[in-house]
Amino acid sequence: MSTPTDSRLDVIPTLWSMVQLAHALGDGSATAARQALVLRYAKALRRYVGAIVKDPEQADELTQDVMMKLMQGNFAGADPNLGRFRDFLKTAVRNMIRNHWAKTARRRTATLAIDAADDAESEAWDHEWQANVLDHAWAALKQHETQHPSPPSWSVLRLRTDEPDATSEELAALLSRQLGTPLRADACRQLLRRARVRFAELLIAEVRVGLTTPSPEAVVDELIALGLWEYVKDFYEDAGK
Repeated sequence: MSTPTDSRLDVIPTLWSMVQLAHALGDGSATAARQALVLRYAKALRRYVGAIVKDPEQADELTQDVMMKLMQGNFAGADPNLGRFRDFLKTAVRNMIRNHWAKTARRRTATLAIDAADDAESEAWDHEWQANVLDHAWAALKQHETQHPSPPSWSVLRLRTDEPDATSEELAALLSRQLGTPLRADACRQLLRRARVRFAELLIAEVRVGLTTPSPEAVVDELIALGLWEYVKDFYEDAGK
């Protein structure tokens, strides 16, 4: 999802490109890129740090340190050839925790806690990344509807998500009241399908930016790895990917 601070970020193809831009010297885009990285991942970072560091105050402090390093451009040595951006970010967080605990004479505790996290929290990290991708896709869908009210993609998909057992007739009635416009069941079904295709497009776009080489095969693999394929599979071809 683009950031309003600099329109040039709209065309950045991957998060690795954003990282590289975040470390550019003498370019106002660098600050915008750093801010975008922090805003995009603050919630996922805090939850993952909290899963390893059980003390909330310490977890807050360490998360702030990670975000500050992103803001200061301290990840200039990041190598996109090493794999997925989410793996790089996870490793960076783990190393910061290890270093922090080593400085406080807790090296053994740090090693044990992080090794335990390898077994118990890797899935949690993937879950947080999945939630992050979904959050950005929902936000992008809502923004799209704000800018283009017709069709009301966010409204109809949000309504279906909140009312999963509603019939097409019931959903049409609810949406009609919400929009203040009469809507038939068949029209509602058509709107819902279009909204799901649009949402699939946004999910695919979000996944693409986290990959070094976002080939169709790599995108599908990442969607599956993050448990997002179920959201996309029925609309993958219509999404034009």
